[in-house]
Amino acid sequence: MNARETAWRMFSSEFNNATLDMSSGEERAPSYLVTPLGAKVNRLFIVGVITDTENVGTSESPMIRARLADPAGSYYLSAGQFQPDAMGVLKELKPPEFVAVIGKGKVYAPDDTVRLLSVRPEIVTKCDAALRDYWVYETCASTLGRIEMMREAAKMDPPSAQEIEKLGYSKYLSEGALAAANHYKGTNLDAYEELVIDALREILTASNGRIKEIDFEETVVTPEAKEVEVAEKEIEAAPEDEEKKVLQIVKSLDKDGKGAKWDEIVAAAKKKKIEKDRLEEVCTDLLEKGDIYEPELGRMKTI
Repeated sequence: MNARETAWRMFSSEFNNATLDMSSGEERAPSYLVTPLGAKVNRLFIVGVITDTENVGTSESPMIRARLADPAGSYYLSAGQFQPDAMGVLKELKPPEFVAVIGKGKVYAPDDTVRLLSVRPEIVTKCDAALRDYWVYETCASTLGRIEMMREAAKMDPPSAQEIEKLGYSKYLSEGALAAANHYKGTNLDAYEELVIDALREILTASNGRIKEIDFEETVVTPEAKEVEVAEKEIEAAPEDEEKKVLQIVKSLDKDGKGAKWDEIVAAAKKKKIEKDRLEEVCTDLLEKGDIYEPELGRMKTI
């Protein structure tokens, strides 16, 4: 019997950036998504805010699709008749609500040009902000460990799972790191590090003051990772004029009432000298403020 897979803690942007699928090819063997930070993902444990739900099936055969927001973006959940308990919880939610989810990563790729990732939930449980914050801390520590592992792999020529394992990483992690090093070229590890800093700063400055006393720098140190100097890093809010430009773009491209297509938003923003990376940051800010939302995967709509 196969051992039950570990449920990974990771931010949505790492998961959504995965473009490598891995399987042993054996009958009933699990398949994996390998992320740019070397995680071999079959199952996930994620916590965040359900911002919207929709029955994309029928009343007789429902299929509930939901969007779960975390500090780095969004996971998309899909539960149907084969996940009755999870579907029942999602169906009764009244967004926005905090939830904890254990589920399996799924890939929908009807052709070579389309690749959509989602999570098929096994368990969905309502929770509170305190659990979400604790999950963010654990996920930051896990992410930093993988960042450091990939930095070490990048120093090797060629990278070797055995050499990575000698540095103290498990065989399982080392195999994932090797696969990621060979598949992903030029991964911006600094950007993932900044993601961690952003996530920590978001909850450490929360107005309720639950966790303000935790030392910021100690929080982002793991046995394998170097200390992240967060005091010198500044996080810039999206300038108001950029937000207005993006809102105008989204509104003008929403011609059928179903929302503006993401690729069209990217093209229009570039004409206004807003590059894709910056556009994603501005859209994240607007999503958090509730000025825009995603009615479906790949579309944006103003409130």
